[in-house]
Amino acid sequence: MRCQPFTDSQVYIWTKNKQTCLLCAEAADTEHPLCSSCEGELPWLGGHCLVCALPLPASGLTCGACQKRAPSFARVEAAWRYAFPVDSLITRFKHQAQWPMGRLLAELLSHHLQHAFAEGLPRPDLLLPVPLGRKRLRSRGFNQAGMLADWLGKSLRRPVQEHWLLRPQEGAHQQELDAAARKRNLRQAFTLDERAEVHGRHIALVDDVLTTGATAEALARLLRNAGAARVDVYCLARTPKPGD
Repeated sequence: MRCQPFTDSQVYIWTKNKQTCLLCAEAADTEHPLCSSCEGELPWLGGHCLVCALPLPASGLTCGACQKRAPSFARVEAAWRYAFPVDSLITRFKHQAQWPMGRLLAELLSHHLQHAFAEGLPRPDLLLPVPLGRKRLRSRGFNQAGMLADWLGKSLRRPVQEHWLLRPQEGAHQQELDAAARKRNLRQAFTLDERAEVHGRHIALVDDVLTTGATAEALARLLRNAGAARVDVYCLARTPKPGD
């Protein structure tokens, strides 16, 4: 039994549906729910550290911290500085469950990564989202890093293993701590699932924001110790140094 009228043309083509900019509510003139004016005003990451993506005054530099002690991850790829309005979009996605905001940012990050791959960035074998502890996952209802990894995985055509990284121990919220306290808070916080097969693989960690890099360092060290060949970090935004 036919449920569509007899016609040679499609009744509805979703790709031609007019979208509204999620920032200014005007008609979107791009392929995303974002107008070109608002897209151009996003705090795109300019000059930054070639390793940890810390915002710097010029391009092609490595920050002092990475020169002094190389991190366990090879490279951080972030699209923006953590500043308005990206910080607001991430907050609405992460803490208010406004998932279209996260989906929009994930699509734009995917475009950034595709450009980086074209410029020579090695493609990872798989994506691993930064895990949440059980208590925090129950409270929030979802893992924003897991959702970002799923969206990126589909766009980049990379497999995602959401349950290989575990966080059995929960400490204080990282956002409430300074850099030294963040490192102490993450000691032995993460483990690998016994089914995880990371040996010899190039892995990309996925998270929303990189602040001090303590979480990324702890996870990258865990993966490298388990035999991972390379660990990169993909995140939406990178915070500048305090005061910058």
